Amino acid sequence: MKKNANPSKQSRKGDGNKELLCCLPVVPDRPLDTNIDHNRESLIRYIEKKWVNHTVLHYHFLDTPNAWRGDESQKQVVRESFAAWKALGIGLEFREVDTSADAEIRIAFEPGGSWSYVGRDAIDLIPNHNDRTMNFGWDLTTSYGHDTALHEIGHALGFPHEHQNPKAGIVWDEEAVYSYFGGPPNYWNRDKAHYNVIRKISPVAVGGSQWDKDSIMHYQFSAGLIVTPEQYQNQPLIPAAGLSAVDIDEVLSFYPGETESEILKLKPYLSQLVQIDPGEQMDFVIKPDVSRKYTMQTFGDMDTVIVLFEDVNGESVYLSGDDDSGTNFNARIEMRLIRGRTYYLRLRLYYAHATGKGTVMLW
Repeated sequence: MKKNANPSKQSRKGDGNKELLCCLPVVPDRPLDTNIDHNRESLIRYIEKKWVNHTVLHYHFLDTPNAWRGDESQKQVVRESFAAWKALGIGLEFREVDTSADAEIRIAFEPGGSWSYVGRDAIDLIPNHNDRTMNFGWDLTTSYGHDTALHEIGHALGFPHEHQNPKAGIVWDEEAVYSYFGGPPNYWNRDKAHYNVIRKISPVAVGGSQWDKDSIMHYQFSAGLIVTPEQYQNQPLIPAAGLSAVDIDEVLSFYPGETESEILKLKPYLSQLVQIDPGEQMDFVIKPDVSRKYTMQTFGDMDTVIVLFEDVNGESVYLSGDDDSGTNFNARIEMRLIRGRTYYLRLRLYYAHATGKGTVMLW
């Protein structure tokens, strides 16, 4: 297994000089039912932006407007960075496509700032196929640029900024942070600096993950911004280069590669028991005998996301999905299916009030 995407480097930036840093778009938390159980909320927030495993994520480089166009050397770094994530053995696939309408991840190269929407926000919040979901704002052909590409793709896979992990125990000199990021080269206002640096991710959103100061999802910080841990008061915090061991473990836990799990056949009017643990996934194949409109729905007191794909020449192509997590509803998809074609319904469980107390059915 590849342990580091850039093994020749010792640190992401060794001198602590100011660098342009990723600035995530502000996205409010998805509303959940009031008085939701804390454990239920924790599982939902930890998983909600992740894709179902075995999703094929298509990416496209936007060439219009002209300011968004990147040259071939920049695009190649992005391709190599997708390949580096895939080389870990994860269950997701990445495909470059020629049209933005076929892409879940749409990439621009407008100078000034790098950012990405996090995980499924790319399709849930940005449905317009002409809008970018990821941007690179500086040269990617440097060592720092290669890590930038890995970092933004990490966001696209559903991972937040690691320095905002509440388990880090970081106490900021907040005014120093606002002053630092308000000046060159980032020029962030206070709201941006707070959202991307000072704001703590809710403890329910990080699960059991401990702080990983060497994560590819961690900023580098100059001395004078951190009060505690005390060791970083007078020295910069510089993450090691490339993907850390924790990054690798985390991505493989959400997107395991080859597994022995059976793909069950989902037949009309016959329910399938959902008997898995939170975070785990069930995959079903549907081969309709009749072309007509079908309904796929979960039943029971559980939170799930279900996603429907069609097998097109051996590739799973996204058709529709529904997420019932944090509500009193069940996940439900209605879709016309064609006789002789093959479809896959993938179900990921967030939370169930009792193991084995849910089902999924096609009719």
